[in-house]
Amino acid sequence: MNTGTGPGVFTSDGSPVEFYAAIAAAGEPEIIQRAVPAGGSILELGAGAGRVTRALAALGYDVVAVDESAEMLARVEGAERVHARIEDLALDRRFDAVLLASLLVHVPEVSTRQRFLDCCRRHVRDDGVVVIQWIPLDVRATWSVGTTFARSGFTTTITEFAPSGPDLVDLTLRYETDGRRWTQSIVERPLSDDQFTAALAGAGLVVDRFLTPDRTWLAARPNPRLDAADRPS
Repeated sequence: MNTGTGPGVFTSDGSPVEFYAAIAAAGEPEIIQRAVPAGGSILELGAGAGRVTRALAALGYDVVAVDESAEMLARVEGAERVHARIEDLALDRRFDAVLLASLLVHVPEVSTRQRFLDCCRRHVRDDGVVVIQWIPLDVRATWSVGTTFARSGFTTTITEFAPSGPDLVDLTLRYETDGRRWTQSIVERPLSDDQFTAALAGAGLVVDRFLTPDRTWLAARPNPRLDAADRPS
């Protein structure tokens, strides 16, 4: 079970609302710009408190922000807001781009991950792009307890990092900004390149290109050769 500590309200997955509402985007919009044409429509899945949403809207994108937390969604500005679980989402429109960031592809349940990717496919235009953030195994291998990521205005430090079961990892992160501190403990499922490629194929998607040198951000596109009847089970 995901849990969190610190001031303010927490979502069901242990995310600290006050922390995410207090921080700004840290380079994500510029990465997304590499894949999505200016002025395009973006469906942002798991938008949280809107730290990336606001920046994308300021760049001129038409953003629809989706989150299952009403507390998070109330903080979103500059976008249409949809209160829903990703796996249940069924909007009557498709978008130039669908964004699945925040490492949501690493949810521990394989079936939930596949439903997330299915949601991406059913909401992206056939000529559109799905932008995904993930952690390749070679990047994950550089992590250890004490690893710190310094971003614009905040830091994230790994305080627990250990196997917790078959193909799962327990991860506790400490977040700090403006003298305040939170923790979030989560369970993740690491993915090899082959596992990730297979998961994408299961949703009718294929890697188009990587957007960062470390491959943690990528653009996937619908694969017309993988219709529903041909997708791997």
